[in-house]
Amino acid sequence: MEFENIKTEVKNIINSKDSRDEKLTHICQLLQDSVSYYNWVGFYFANHETKTLHLGPYVGAETDHTVIPFGKGICGQVAESNANFVVPDVSAQDNYIACSFTVKSEIVVPLFVNGINIGQIDIDSHVIDPFTEADERFLEFVNEQVATLF
Repeated sequence: MEFENIKTEVKNIINSKDSRDEKLTHICQLLQDSVSYYNWVGFYFANHETKTLHLGPYVGAETDHTVIPFGKGICGQVAESNANFVVPDVSAQDNYIACSFTVKSEIVVPLFVNGINIGQIDIDSHVIDPFTEADERFLEFVNEQVATLF
């Protein structure tokens, strides 16, 4: 996977004249279109007062998980841990919130603005164990770019 080419496109989206939500949607679509095993790509944003995550722009199958309490599921755990979470096989994960039987693995990378975890990018895959350290570094880059929108 050649993430360097996608990085340039991410920067172009960030620098476009579109609204923030349009930019986030375009980034989700770019990632899903460019990486064969990125089957659902979306952003969740934190409400620290209610300790909940709220679904933002995404592409992929519709989800019922529009609000996730901190600590629940992979996304909720990342909201508390402030650390990347890679799940090679969701069937082996105790605190996994099932989205679809087609989802086999997941990666969640927190989004920091001024040192505060304001949300995360969440990616589901229909493939078992596709995510590598290269995916983590790439998604950290994506989130660094997205952070400039806030």
